[in-house]
Amino acid sequence: MWIALIPALAWGSIGLISGKLGGNANQQTLGMTWGALLFAIVMTVVAPGNFLANNNWQLWVAGILSGLFWSLGQNQQFHAMKAVGISKTVPISTGAQLVTNALAGIFLFHEWTTTRQLSLGSLALVILVVGAVLTALRDKSATGSEQNEDWKKGTSALVLSTAGYLGYTVVVNLLKVDAQAMVLPQALGMVAGASMFALGKDAFKKESFKNIITGLVWGTGNLCMFQATAMIGLAVSFSLSQTGIVISTFGSILLLGEHKTKKEMVYVTVGSLMVIIGGVMLGLLK
Repeated sequence: MWIALIPALAWGSIGLISGKLGGNANQQTLGMTWGALLFAIVMTVVAPGNFLANNNWQLWVAGILSGLFWSLGQNQQFHAMKAVGISKTVPISTGAQLVTNALAGIFLFHEWTTTRQLSLGSLALVILVVGAVLTALRDKSATGSEQNEDWKKGTSALVLSTAGYLGYTVVVNLLKVDAQAMVLPQALGMVAGASMFALGKDAFKKESFKNIITGLVWGTGNLCMFQATAMIGLAVSFSLSQTGIVISTFGSILLLGEHKTKKEMVYVTVGSLMVIIGGVMLGLLK
């Protein structure tokens, strides 16, 4: 059971690790994909059976497309973190991903068919939206905390990030490929997409190479997610992975010094809990 908590720990730490390692959003994305590719190569060499058994054109198309979409999602999430801070970006991004993926499940894949699924699912979506809005609320009496926030840039980045992450999951479901088998093609797509974003923007700097660590952490979470799903099912493992927003949200406040007033801390705490609750409810409907 403990292995199901590793994705939450790994993915929840990505913003904190990249924040500490430094670099701009393009360098962080590129370095992260290098680390993910290194992890994918090692994983394929150590356990090639699943990849070889499922190796076909659909696997490569789905993997590369999924990786390209992922690079858009992660790159723009890093841009949003720079614009409005990690503690606001992650809960909003998590909530938006859960909502859009749930809607894709309803309209594209017809996943909600019973009255229970429709009623509980709709309630979960409302909880997610309210929770995400709460995390972004400001304390109007504290003007100093708003000086470094660029919500125009942050909002556009969050919209693009959500679209990228949606494509990252939808492609895999549409082409019906084995998610574990496509780790290598997906990582190649991730590197290709990140390289396009970083082209001509100081890509090969030390910050990019330092962020390979971020990619290795992401890859560890990805592998453990596959193992946890096989052991305890997608619903529970998916739900537990959403608790990572606690690490990223409060870690950015405590470790990276993102300022919050007492009122804003209440907003962030309640909002983050609501996003987790909504995510768990959606996970249990899968």
